[in-house]
Amino acid sequence: MTKDTSTKDVEVVTFGCRLNAYEARVMREQAVEAGLEELPGGAVVINTCAVTGEAVRQARQAIRRVGRERPDAKIIVSGCAAQIDPHSFAEMDEVDLVIGNDDKLHAHAYRALPEFGVNDTEKVRVNDIMAVCETAPHLIGAMDGRTRAFVQVQNGCDHRCTFCVIPFGRGRSRSVPVGAVVSQVRELVANGYREVVLSGVDATSYGADLPGRPSLGRLVLTILKQVPELARLRLSSIDSIEADDALYEAIASEPRFMPHLHLSLQSGDDMILKRMKRRHLRDHSIEFCERVRALRPDMVFGADLIAGFPTETEAMFENSMKLVDECGLTHLHVFPFSPRPGTPAARMPQLPRQIVRERARELRRKGQTRLTAHLNGWIGRDAPVLIESGNKGHLEDFTPVADCDGEPGALVSVHVAGHNGTVLNTDSRLAA
Repeated sequence: MTKDTSTKDVEVVTFGCRLNAYEARVMREQAVEAGLEELPGGAVVINTCAVTGEAVRQARQAIRRVGRERPDAKIIVSGCAAQIDPHSFAEMDEVDLVIGNDDKLHAHAYRALPEFGVNDTEKVRVNDIMAVCETAPHLIGAMDGRTRAFVQVQNGCDHRCTFCVIPFGRGRSRSVPVGAVVSQVRELVANGYREVVLSGVDATSYGADLPGRPSLGRLVLTILKQVPELARLRLSSIDSIEADDALYEAIASEPRFMPHLHLSLQSGDDMILKRMKRRHLRDHSIEFCERVRALRPDMVFGADLIAGFPTETEAMFENSMKLVDECGLTHLHVFPFSPRPGTPAARMPQLPRQIVRERARELRRKGQTRLTAHLNGWIGRDAPVLIESGNKGHLEDFTPVADCDGEPGALVSVHVAGHNGTVLNTDSRLAA
């Protein structure tokens, strides 16, 4: 959960993915434009996530807490969980308005509060997300002083993985035109940002809906060519089965394309992948990682993995454990399987929750072992770090570093002295 209170009387509380975090800034700007900061008690906007039942629970908990702590504030709920199940939020006494995942990015939606002249008492203002055909670029000129900016290049998803409700919260896949993305990156760099992260719900499907069908890799190469002042470019998450030749070219030839990829793998067992309705098998994942490392030996991989998917046997789970080593994964995001209402996986034979939780713990322990080995490998070496707030930063491979000297936005060289199991620390800093 993240909070954004840079506008005094409009607070945005965000759950979930990086795209949600990006959109939170747009939501705040649009809420202010709509006049919510002028309300006597101010307003709190809850930007929900639907990826797990726990994320939904946390959003409800936050709404109740805001209701207690700020009883005079208007509470507006949006995001994926609100798009999928708006009436369950509207039934909460604390909530004044529920708006859809597309409308949350537009000022007019926030004016649906009764205080803005709306006569009826209908709390729910959620449209059919599947009818949304375009994703407009929303320029974020500043993100609370941070040196890394996120640029939304794609939204929605046309796939139907059996465990996932996100397509029903985000709608069909739609892309921001190349020219609009390049213009946004150029302006962010002019505003002082040294690093840009391209984000989307299914970023590797980028461009299929645009004239000429430009690929994600082609977009990456275009940005790096047309914005030579950009120091670092990253991708937030990709589906490796959709990687195109231009993306491999960028990996091999562009030093400003950072050597870190986060992969949507979900499982290491072929039968479970088929039951998930994924489009890849375990060998595809291994082959992708091997090919990328041959092109860029310093590449570091993260991955999403689900533990305890319905029908998963111990042997199937062991295949996921083995995949961590076979792909050489470093940064794991492990999710205990959470049945989402309305999905095919929710109707499959479920595993006992104790087994699901234990397998998630085992995967996390495996991930920590891999991460520790990675961190140990940096001890005694010098590396460039982009300084963020609080004297913290990240290496090019996205390894976090603490105790860095320099102003936010500076690229410095540090000497790695050790780590605490999660973050590297330094014993000397040399200006780059």
